[in-house]
Amino acid sequence: MKNIIEYVVIALLICLVSTSSIFAAQGSIVGSWKTIDDKTNQAKSVVKIYKKGGKYYGRITKLYRKKGEDPNPRCTKCKDDDPRKGKQIKGMVILKDLVKKEDKYSGGKILDPKNGKVYKCELWLEKGKLKVRGYVGIFFRTQTWHRI
Repeated sequence: MKNIIEYVVIALLICLVSTSSIFAAQGSIVGSWKTIDDKTNQAKSVVKIYKKGGKYYGRITKLYRKKGEDPNPRCTKCKDDDPRKGKQIKGMVILKDLVKKEDKYSGGKILDPKNGKVYKCELWLEKGKLKVRGYVGIFFRTQTWHRI
């Protein structure tokens, strides 16, 4: 009987630890996210968000390409002074220098490799999805990314 109680207690502790780590992961933006184009509602890429030196960054790890599209496109529209100009988009860091402030991540920049423009950026989690907002002045555009 004593052994059964010990096994039950151990099983409950394992469940508790597993559940808490799942909830912790859902509360963080760190991980891989499928990007969805807000205009076409099509999956465009996978971005892996990571933390480095107290700031958050995002690198493109996969591109969803249609038949006939270049499977390894380059950032041809990036500005001449951007070191990413002409580089392959897959593997490119597009999110930089985000800092967590309360429930949002802000203060950084995001690159749209399709048009080569860099925007001020703000991210937040909403119902398990990542809201990604790029700003130019008072104008903004928001995408919803899905955790993989």
